[in-house]
Amino acid sequence: MEWYFLAIIIILGLLAVTDLTVGVANDAVNFLSPAVGSRAASFRLIIIIASAGVIIGSLFSGGMMEVARKGIFNPEQFVFSEIIIIFLAVMIADVLLLDFFNTFGLPTSTTVSIVFDLLGAAVAISIIKIIKTHHSVSELGNYINTEKALAIISGILISVVVAFIVGLVVQYIVRLIYTFNYQKNVKYTSGIFGGVALTAILLFIMLKGLHDTSFIAKSAKTWISDNTVLIVFCSFIILSILLQLLHWLFKLNVFKLVVLAGTFGLALSFAGNDLVNFIGAPMAGYKSYQLWQASGENPDTYNMIGLKGDVPTDIYFLLIAGLIMVVTIFLSRKARTVVQTTVQLSRQGEGNERWGSSIMARTIVQSSVTMQKGLGAFLPKAVFTFLGKRFEKPNYNNVNNEENSQASFDLIRASVNLVVASILIASATSLKLPLSTTYVTFMVAMGTSLADGAWGRESAVYRITGVLTVISGWFFTALIAFIAAAVVAFILYFGGIFGVIAMVILSVVLLYRTKIMHKKNENTEKDEVEAFLPQTSKELSELTNEQSMLIISKIPEIYSETIDALEDENRKLLKKLSKDITSMNKQTKKLKTRAINTFKNLSKELFVSGTHSIQIYDYVRETEYCLNYITIPAFTHVNNVHNPIPSEQFNELKLIKKQVKELFAFVIEQINNKTIEVSVIQQRINNIVMFIDSHRKVQLKNIKDSEINTRTTILYLGIMHETKNMLLHLENFVKVYNDFLNQLPK
Repeated sequence: MEWYFLAIIIILGLLAVTDLTVGVANDAVNFLSPAVGSRAASFRLIIIIASAGVIIGSLFSGGMMEVARKGIFNPEQFVFSEIIIIFLAVMIADVLLLDFFNTFGLPTSTTVSIVFDLLGAAVAISIIKIIKTHHSVSELGNYINTEKALAIISGILISVVVAFIVGLVVQYIVRLIYTFNYQKNVKYTSGIFGGVALTAILLFIMLKGLHDTSFIAKSAKTWISDNTVLIVFCSFIILSILLQLLHWLFKLNVFKLVVLAGTFGLALSFAGNDLVNFIGAPMAGYKSYQLWQASGENPDTYNMIGLKGDVPTDIYFLLIAGLIMVVTIFLSRKARTVVQTTVQLSRQGEGNERWGSSIMARTIVQSSVTMQKGLGAFLPKAVFTFLGKRFEKPNYNNVNNEENSQASFDLIRASVNLVVASILIASATSLKLPLSTTYVTFMVAMGTSLADGAWGRESAVYRITGVLTVISGWFFTALIAFIAAAVVAFILYFGGIFGVIAMVILSVVLLYRTKIMHKKNENTEKDEVEAFLPQTSKELSELTNEQSMLIISKIPEIYSETIDALEDENRKLLKKLSKDITSMNKQTKKLKTRAINTFKNLSKELFVSGTHSIQIYDYVRETEYCLNYITIPAFTHVNNVHNPIPSEQFNELKLIKKQVKELFAFVIEQINNKTIEVSVIQQRINNIVMFIDSHRKVQLKNIKDSEINTRTTILYLGIMHETKNMLLHLENFVKVYNDFLNQLPK
């Protein structure tokens, strides 16, 4: 059986590498989003700074490995063959769960995930032992460290609320002091702000990053603990004076320094404390294997009490883990997707909203608006006027001249996000209160966003829906982790070697499928990516042509396939075409929104052409939207197995289809050549419309004169009517596009 357990150890090692990649992809949001969202530096520099923190932090993480060995369950209650199954089940469930969240760009807690994975797998094996030995379920408490698990759950729930409220209050006060035009108010206060912020970050690194490390001598930890107040006071005085002098003499951007230092500090803490979430179980499994091999006993009888002791972790393992995380931060596309979720939800300016509306979000916003109006009746008008001036937001793209104009929020908010999160996490650590760094950093970011008015009435319901989605995902993390690990543990225990092989194959297949799914979503987002700001007439022309033709070229294809699929009663193809249209609806809606956002920032020379560009996108959407009333009714008709349209009417539809395809091909060719013969196109459209009208009249006459199938007639007339509307919208599109080309500055 030795080869069997050796194979499991190898699998655990491979899962550890995989868990490092999926884990850091999710946890990267903790330390990357403030710097990325504020564009404090180039993305490459931000990654380098974070990587330095990760490497250093990983060397300090050895002391945390005990959580996996004895933090959640009591190892002395299990034998080697059982505990190795627990660790394998934990890793399989953890990898798949975190990868699932990464695929959809949802930040979650790797701490909660690993804790409930351990809890689920341990409970499953414990129940099996209890049933086998005919003991009572009440003895489950002997196997599980329930006190630790409950402390973690309660601590996390409290931290979510506290983080949001503290972030909201602190950001409101800071913004009240500095306003959005903070450059005017930093001449004499940047040193104090920087002193407070960097001292808080330093305190955070000492208390959280180095608290449970095996790399630092115990005497050094004791000295830091005994002299914390002195260190904080001296750091504040020295840093405040130094930063103020640097700002006066060299125009140092203190806020940018705070953001980058905070990024380093959070990255260091993440690696120092959360590394156990990814390699703790494999390391514990490896240690169990070493203990069992040294004993020479039967794996089904060898007790794992040896895991109760303190076991130092090999520094080389920690260094390798740190390097894997660094490579992941640089290369992982999923990490950027998760970071983008937090950045989008806290974005100050307008833009495409990822989330839709929900009943709960609408209720919250409606209640807030009502409360605000009620508050206005009691507070003096002068107070509202004063607050309005302090929170007055200029055009956000021009808020900070020294910052990248594409920043989602400014350096003030990024600094507050990092400092408040650092203080809260450090305070909880010093008080020995369990919490999730992901939950704290995310909720602080949401609180500061609300304080800054980033959730205006135009975006509030969508942002709140997004926040509620993320929070609900957190609760599902615990539930899914517990159930998944328990199920996997049952399969591994009763399936033996076949169960192990089956779960490994299933894991590989699921990881591959989520990778394909993420790549597909990423490609879709790439097609819909925010358009660059055109600076010349040529750029505006190319941008408008590229985006409008992307939709216009798809319309005749879908229209033609719909007619053919309806004739063949091809339900599968019609269902696919209906989904394609739904996707295209979203795409054209985003195009319209993006066109307006682009128009706001166009130069005066491109103003007239920009107005025509907006009209072009309007008519593109109107033309495309007609397909909703052609393809979807056709699918419904076939899906409900109604009678097919008579062949005579299909002959008419096929003739129209041929003319429509030829017309669209002619229009696309003319637009691409930038020589639009409007009168010729109008004549061709008019001929098709006259053909449609004449046949509609014939069909209506048939309805009056004889009995015909009502459903097929309604479908036929609907297709004819919407085809006519589609062509009329296309005619308007051609006219506006021609005006657009003629108005472009030469």
